[in-house]
Amino acid sequence: MSLRVAVQMDPLSGINIAGDSTFALMLSAQARGIAMWYYDVGTLAWDSLGDGPAKVTAWAAPVTVQRPAEKGESHYTLGAFQTLDLAEDVDVVLMRQDPPFDLGYITGAHILEKLKGRTLVVNDPEQVRNAPEKVFVLDFAQFMPPTLVARRIEDVRSFQQRLVAKGYSGDLVIKPLHGNGGKAVFRVPASGDNLGALVEVFSQMWPEPYMVQPFLPDVSKGDKRIVLVDGVVAGAINRRPGAGEFRSNLAVGGSAEATELTEREQEICRVLGPELKKRGLTFVGIDVIGGEWLTEINVTSPTGIVAIERFDGVDVAGLIWDAIEVRVAEMKK
Repeated sequence: MSLRVAVQMDPLSGINIAGDSTFALMLSAQARGIAMWYYDVGTLAWDSLGDGPAKVTAWAAPVTVQRPAEKGESHYTLGAFQTLDLAEDVDVVLMRQDPPFDLGYITGAHILEKLKGRTLVVNDPEQVRNAPEKVFVLDFAQFMPPTLVARRIEDVRSFQQRLVAKGYSGDLVIKPLHGNGGKAVFRVPASGDNLGALVEVFSQMWPEPYMVQPFLPDVSKGDKRIVLVDGVVAGAINRRPGAGEFRSNLAVGGSAEATELTEREQEICRVLGPELKKRGLTFVGIDVIGGEWLTEINVTSPTGIVAIERFDGVDVAGLIWDAIEVRVAEMKK
């Protein structure tokens, strides 16, 4: 199937092509003969004069991508920007800009939702809007470590005391509810040093509650990223923290290694898979610590496919495009 795809993403000039999943998806699409356009979410528009169906448009440019053959060569080439009708001019919108999951992100998802039944949006924008990484995961609390989502320091202190009573060390990890890439994730010692100051900062920086969990020593063994395509496991990598770090995200210095799934992780995937497929969440990355604890379900702009291909030889990008082609064919029946 020869698709026409518009890619909604952050500026192409700023991506790290060595490990960027969106770039890998674009290379794979191009190899299939898929025509692509690039646009920034800030150019999305909903347009109606009241005399016919409303249009959803973007200021977009045809794009080709390549791995530079020599230093200084660009990894992309843009054609002339134009107003692209996302219902008429393309078959697929690939929604790949990174969070923050803020009102701008949510509004973009609302606008893209107007394309339903005419253009396939991956991942489904309604479901992305309803499934931020650290909120959607709460639906699967049976697989999570003890977790508190709150804003009051009294709730945090009570949670810490109850953890200690259950045999945990009392060390906490506090993170923004809508953060990404391991940013602003803090470890607080059992003594509670700086807990008050940290809660003050979180309360001033973000209007929403934050997430609190016990520090899990098993994070030293790695934080596994498992990629599911249409609810089926495509591959996984284990991410280990760098020196002097407890965060294992590759964006903050973690390193990747080959891995296999534990029985518990297979169970998690069996439970999550059908729900992800039903929701139109085609490309999802889940995070599991210590082979046991589910911590996030990443649906906004998942990563990891480049490392999985490097270690396992699995063409995850190809599997994603296979799934997209099937969904487009079903939509056009």
